[in-house]
Amino acid sequence: MLYHLLLPLTEYVSGFNLFRYITFRTAGATVTAIIICLFLGPFFINLLKKYQVRESIRLEGPTSHQKKAGTPTMGGLIILAGIIIPSLLWARLDNFYILSLLLVTVWLGIIGFMDDYLKCIKRQPRGLVARKKLVGQILLGLVFALFLTYMAPGGQYNGMTNIPFFKNYVLNLGILYVPFIVLVITSSSNAVNLTDGLDGLAIGLCGICFLTFTGFVYVSGRLDFSSYLQIEYFPGSGELAVYCGAALGAVLGFLWFNSNPAEVFMGDTGSLALGGALGAIAIMIKKELLLVIVGGVFVVEVLSVIIQVLSYKYRGGRRVFKMAPLHHHFELKGWPEAKVVVRFWILGALCALLTLATLKVR
Repeated sequence: MLYHLLLPLTEYVSGFNLFRYITFRTAGATVTAIIICLFLGPFFINLLKKYQVRESIRLEGPTSHQKKAGTPTMGGLIILAGIIIPSLLWARLDNFYILSLLLVTVWLGIIGFMDDYLKCIKRQPRGLVARKKLVGQILLGLVFALFLTYMAPGGQYNGMTNIPFFKNYVLNLGILYVPFIVLVITSSSNAVNLTDGLDGLAIGLCGICFLTFTGFVYVSGRLDFSSYLQIEYFPGSGELAVYCGAALGAVLGFLWFNSNPAEVFMGDTGSLALGGALGAIAIMIKKELLLVIVGGVFVVEVLSVIIQVLSYKYRGGRRVFKMAPLHHHFELKGWPEAKVVVRFWILGALCALLTLATLKVR
């Protein structure tokens, strides 16, 4: 919005020329998001307490978590405000990539909100039935795939995607491209949701991922940088850096309240939206396979649940881990919650560095 309002005034105020630069607007979106979250945080937390929108702790979870019962949840509303408002203010609103990503964010935010609403306000323990939630995610994936195939500038979404560490090879998915997009959107949103079990864990890992993707979308949207690095060029995709900046700011602002001991949980409202946004960004710059690396901790968390379920089912009730997801396993081994979170963040940072290395190690 500011780009469209102030850039035409450059001939009168030369300083408005700054709005031409993505780096300036990305920084502006980041700072704006932090301020919004820090400002709205106490208001939302008090509102959630007033209407008793509180977290219910599963009895089968670690006993140490029972003290968290009653903590306000649905704090993802703070995150959504911290992403959407700065994006609308600082990004170009005629950009296909920005509009598509905002659609993904709002769509999954609504699905998550419905789940949180049913669990916390209507007191339905199961929340939104998993089948209905999955249908909403799949439908979004189909809509998003159609947008990319028929409306994206450049016609580059033709069923092919890039392979990490290889510059002269691509993966041709053919007719499986649309199901692949659905899989990425669905799995990424659910992976963040599954990891959101400790104070600050999922939100911190999301921040690392968004910071990493800020660099990727910026170089992918510049012909000079993409040519030098020999990666695919997507005209206009650099604008996604503004969204990533807003998301990073929202993460930092929310972490102020979500760090241990958490004053508020983001709930499905935040986790589904953040995870889906990460998946959508990866799809738009054809770095879907890199998502497995940069979100390595999320992947391991999901795998721990799958391994635990299969082991219990096919090995006579025997478990591989003390509890799944994996962060609970280390809690039951005696690690303090804060130590688990920080160590997982360190692993997330290592995954991010490995992801960045793929720009040159090919």
